[in-house]
Amino acid sequence: MLVVSDSGDRVGSRTKLKTRMTLKSALDHFIAALGLIISAPILLLVAILVKLDTPGPAFYRRRVVGLHGKEFDALKLRTMVVNADEILRQNSELRRQFEKDFKLRDDPRVTRLGRFLRRTSIDELPQLINVLRGEMSLVGPRMISPAELHRYGEHAQKLLCVKPGMAGPWVAAGRQEIPYEQRVVIDLQYIDNWSLWSDIKILFATLISALTMRGAY
Repeated sequence: MLVVSDSGDRVGSRTKLKTRMTLKSALDHFIAALGLIISAPILLLVAILVKLDTPGPAFYRRRVVGLHGKEFDALKLRTMVVNADEILRQNSELRRQFEKDFKLRDDPRVTRLGRFLRRTSIDELPQLINVLRGEMSLVGPRMISPAELHRYGEHAQKLLCVKPGMAGPWVAAGRQEIPYEQRVVIDLQYIDNWSLWSDIKILFATLISALTMRGAY
């Protein structure tokens, strides 16, 4: 009879996890590269439209927290006016609403074209570059700013042990319609129960959600 020690079980589990994470990374890079090739004409066209819609750059860099707490710039097509931060600082009520959920349902800073880009998630296509850089994953917890990290409390370190994702479990739960506290719970549950199959299901849910423009603003 073969007896397997607890240490052997732990080594086996770590090996399986490492194998799955390597596969996840390989899929990330393959799909991101393919996605960039396919979406390149769309990105070019939309970048031109953004420039024509309102003054300012076509792309926006959002400072976020990544794996092991390393900060990086997540790329997006610009959906706001260039003085968006200044408007938020000058409007105390708007700032109060934003600090509650780090999102505004009727954000006056969003441009006309920006509203469409957000509802279809086209504004997030440049993040495929972040995936190729190894800063993000196709699927993972929501990317957050350094100012949001305290909202995860004692679970912050768990969040920082994985890469943030372009898509995540919050899509199936209603995208931006769910309260911030529930988003935190959903992110942590994703980390605890992660599997490649769940990532595949989330990717399909994200595609359907983007096509139907459900729950985004």
